[in-house]
Amino acid sequence: MENQGASVVITHHILDDKQLEYDQWLAEIVPLTKHARGFIDLQIIRPIPKLTFVYTVIIRFDTVDNLKIWMESDTRKQMIERASHLFRKQDRYQIKSGLEFLFETAEQAHQVPRRWKQYLVTWSAIYPLSLIIPIILLPVLRYFHIPQNHFSDGLLISGCIVFLMVYLVMPNYTRMIRKWLNK
Repeated sequence: MENQGASVVITHHILDDKQLEYDQWLAEIVPLTKHARGFIDLQIIRPIPKLTFVYTVIIRFDTVDNLKIWMESDTRKQMIERASHLFRKQDRYQIKSGLEFLFETAEQAHQVPRRWKQYLVTWSAIYPLSLIIPIILLPVLRYFHIPQNHFSDGLLISGCIVFLMVYLVMPNYTRMIRKWLNK
């Protein structure tokens, strides 16, 4: 298998009165995940208080194989079993290599566009954001007297770009060009 990295997107639908308990459980499983072979990083998207109850956890590993080893490990299975009383629905996850999860729609979960198309679409989405975000964000940072620093500015700019790419731009952009992507 090609060494291109892998991501898993896990969704946990938590019972209303169990969110605090789930957060405590997360505090236990996150360090275990971080010590798994091939772990790169993880992100937890928490529900909006009093509005939603879904936690989304995105974990990246260096290879699909290492990710599968963690996801199918006895340690993870035992931790999921311990938390199962907190879930409205069973533990659900999808494993993807590279950035494929950005290009997949619910209707076409089995199709992933060719890599050259993924490249062109990603580049065409990132390029305008990389021009616009600094123009908008840097004056805001200076207005709030946050000192200019190449590294912190870069961190905030790239964080905004990635956030917009994953949550706003790519889901809408790929929906608009779906026919071309999946030709």
